[in-house]
Amino acid sequence: MKTQINLKPHILIVIPTFNNIRTIESVTLDAVKTGYDLLIVNDGSDDGTEKSIDKLSNFTIHLKNNSGKGAAIIKAAKWAKKNNYSHIITIDADGQHNPSEIINFIPKIQSNPMTIVVGTRNFNQETIPGSSRFGRKFSNFWLKAACGVSIPDSQSGFRAYPVDAILKLKCKDTRYNFEIEILAKAAWAGLDILSTDISVHYSDKTKESSHFHPLKDNFRISLTYTKLVTRNFIPIPHKILFGQSHKEKMKDFFFKPIKTFKELIKERTSAKELGLASALGILLAVLPLVTIHSVAILFCATRLKLNRIMAISVSHFCMPPIVPAICVEVGYYALHGKFLTDFNLNTLGYHFLDRVGDYLLGTIIVAPILAILIGCFVYFIAKFIYWIKKIPLIK
Repeated sequence: MKTQINLKPHILIVIPTFNNIRTIESVTLDAVKTGYDLLIVNDGSDDGTEKSIDKLSNFTIHLKNNSGKGAAIIKAAKWAKKNNYSHIITIDADGQHNPSEIINFIPKIQSNPMTIVVGTRNFNQETIPGSSRFGRKFSNFWLKAACGVSIPDSQSGFRAYPVDAILKLKCKDTRYNFEIEILAKAAWAGLDILSTDISVHYSDKTKESSHFHPLKDNFRISLTYTKLVTRNFIPIPHKILFGQSHKEKMKDFFFKPIKTFKELIKERTSAKELGLASALGILLAVLPLVTIHSVAILFCATRLKLNRIMAISVSHFCMPPIVPAICVEVGYYALHGKFLTDFNLNTLGYHFLDRVGDYLLGTIIVAPILAILIGCFVYFIAKFIYWIKKIPLIK
């Protein structure tokens, strides 16, 4: 339920920083000009940042080790709660954001204090990297599949959080994937998620100051989305922290998995094409295409004009350890006529090369079988969803 407040919310600006010596001073000075209190969270910096930020802000927190952006935000929220702030507004320390645009968040916070407001970056610029454009679209799609919420920029770090809400949501991810997890869990808990327009500045300086690792962080984000989407398929009601009617709870209980699957089939794709895309994703995910699974899946799905999102999404279910372990067992059985049941240093350590051979052989056997099974399963589920999508409750 939305509530109105007349009092100005007690806002704290939070800047998490890790080795941003080149940009932290300018970002901080611009933030101070807004007139709001500022807290800088030093997330284990070792480039000199830690020595300079005490001079830049009255409020600082120093973490011994680099724990991740999410951990820094949670630490800041706890500090804000202790010091009676109602909201925190997070700003990245790499210089991409303009702190003066905090004013864009205030009306939305005042009209509905229990809401997360996410800044929508202006991507109508030639300087925007292609990877950022793709990443935003990809992330937006999966957020909607995970929790049904559609926002223009789910990857933006310029955000306003209610302090009480952020501490109740109990997020487990501590790095960049925290920003995805908290949006999904907030939506599940009944919290509103709104957007407001902001500018964005990209340059060589901001690129060097950013610590987003394309391989490691995208892997973590993919794991988070896999976890969230899988959870959303399970018809167990989420704990509502911010108000929802009994009717809405029952509706979610019965139709949430159907809604989730519907998001995966909106690429104007037939049930047959979805089944083929799923089979392709599983086939390539099981095969030993080390480090290039996603690239291979995207390339092949594009060439075959299949649903790339579906192909990529089902491939996540083949991540270690279950499917690779099955491949080892199947390969071992094919060579020795029995299953490997003795797991010890000898069988897994000294005979490591033998297990690699078992695995490679197993992938050749398991990949097509699993691809056919999953492809058929998705085909029939898609047919069912297309059949019932006219039911008013799930539109």
